[in-house]
Amino acid sequence: MKADGHVAWIDLTVPDAPALRDFYARVLGWTHAEVDMGGYADFNMNDPASGETVAGICHRRAGNADLPPAWIVYFPVTDLDRSLALVLAGGGTEVSPVRTAGDARYVIVRDPAGAVFALLTNHGRSG
Repeated sequence: MKADGHVAWIDLTVPDAPALRDFYARVLGWTHAEVDMGGYADFNMNDPASGETVAGICHRRAGNADLPPAWIVYFPVTDLDRSLALVLAGGGTEVSPVRTAGDARYVIVRDPAGAVFALLTNHGRSG
């Protein structure tokens, strides 16, 4: 994972993920790969030339039910707990609780202007 401040990932969470998957495939030429979510699939969206995964399109279900229908940028941080505390101290808010995905931990937050983004670390607990 890159150092603090770089973009690590982007995804979009919407009620109809297949429709948006197809929309972005038409507009950007992206191909897709299904990601099993246990009863349904979200989608990794891939660059058609390299096959590299460049984004995700997710259903607004289960743990994602409270997320807004907006592209969410994931910024890597070395210490998720410290970075979350700085968001809160700076007037931001937590949109959803800290979650895990494999060895990564992430949290969706809102800045003081209302823009939503995520903080991400793959270092277990703090740092």
